[in-house]
Amino acid sequence: MAVFCCLLTFIGGPQAASAKPKNSYEITLKIEGGKDTMMMLGCYYARGNQVIDTAYRDSKGRFFFSGVDTLPWGLYFFANPAGNYVEFVVYKEKPFFTFETKEDDWTTNMKVKGSKENDFFFDFHRIDGALTRDLMKKQRTFDSAAFEAYKRQELLRLDSIKHDLIVRFPQRMLSKMMLATAENDTPEVDENGDSLTLNQRRDYYLHHYFDNLPLDDNFYVRTPKAVFYDRVMPFFDSYLKYAPPEVIKEFVDTVMRKALKAPDVFQYLVIRLTEKYLQSNVMVHDEVYVYLVQNYFATPANFWSSPSGIEKELIRANKWERLLVGHQAPELILYDTLHHPHSLHAMPNRWKLLIFWSPNCGHCKHIIPKVYEIYMANREKYDLGVFAILSEPDDKTRVDWHNFLRDNGIDSPTWINLDGGEANVDWHDVYDITSTPQIYLLDQYNIIQAKKLSDGNLEQVLRAICGSQEKQ
Repeated sequence: MAVFCCLLTFIGGPQAASAKPKNSYEITLKIEGGKDTMMMLGCYYARGNQVIDTAYRDSKGRFFFSGVDTLPWGLYFFANPAGNYVEFVVYKEKPFFTFETKEDDWTTNMKVKGSKENDFFFDFHRIDGALTRDLMKKQRTFDSAAFEAYKRQELLRLDSIKHDLIVRFPQRMLSKMMLATAENDTPEVDENGDSLTLNQRRDYYLHHYFDNLPLDDNFYVRTPKAVFYDRVMPFFDSYLKYAPPEVIKEFVDTVMRKALKAPDVFQYLVIRLTEKYLQSNVMVHDEVYVYLVQNYFATPANFWSSPSGIEKELIRANKWERLLVGHQAPELILYDTLHHPHSLHAMPNRWKLLIFWSPNCGHCKHIIPKVYEIYMANREKYDLGVFAILSEPDDKTRVDWHNFLRDNGIDSPTWINLDGGEANVDWHDVYDITSTPQIYLLDQYNIIQAKKLSDGNLEQVLRAICGSQEKQ
């Protein structure tokens, strides 16, 4: 279940300090014929949900939920231990609601007091439920072809009803939810009637993707996965997966400008996107992570993090900024196995691999011999050198290191093995080495050309970057 923190409402001044706080919500549910003795109150949040309150049936058959914490706008539900549930909305009304229904069908029989939003909500779901029941009956009596034709007709009729509600009642939360899941129409031609190319249509689609989901209302983050999460995250996970950093940053700005009007949505997007690009294995996504931290996380708009939490993230982002593709790698001077000093910047090779690794790292033990094979196959073709640093320079690991180099035949004049115990800088900090292996590709000027490399993509990257420049 998703983690969700309710905002506390502080009531009263000095004279009310000892007074009992007033409830922020009071919701009563009665189910005629119901056998449940316990009922839960919960809400959706991004891709999950959370139980907020629990109530037990009283002598009159009612479940009474109340609390001093606010119920932020969103889609909520009552659920019993068996997993049966019925949804309702909290939106622009003080949640002092009364719900009465019958056990045989909680949604269809629901009657509401104190909420026009929920009157609207259940009126639609009665229509939707009647259509579903009708389709189930027709499926038993129609042959398959006739049923499919009838089903298409009825679903089109339901779409028409939804469209009518969205147009006539645009400010209802249900209308906004239905609109949020609707795809935007992408034109085939421009204003002059000329056919649009596939790239032009894709560009239009991306720039109008959020027309139906404006992200400017806090309730969006508290809706089912299909309404919010499955609309927002695929935009970044799929449509922008291979986009250059400047394009991703452009759309980050577009989304954040919309969400600034809704602090809860803004909070979720900043946290979720920052974590996404922090964890990404795509090398250029580091730039997006740095941009998110510097422009959205470490700003006054961040109301949810502690100063120390913001400072910690900003320190890491500032380190990563110096290590972005296109920046010069910081100088390193370390000693080899014979205690001879070597400078990264002084290496004469046209291309250089900078590697941080340890023989006690399981992933390293698998990757480093393969990287060595790739290096040997390409060292002369690209004038490739290696600056390989032992990342755990303690006495025991040094023994393992020497044994590993010997056992795997890692011995070449331009593959330099360096002990990380003594250096000109704290390279753990400068290069933010928190896991290994870490592999960079540098050019002769020590400009970072690629990073986050592995045996799986190294040869392809060498061919794409080094090979293309050799032909120039």
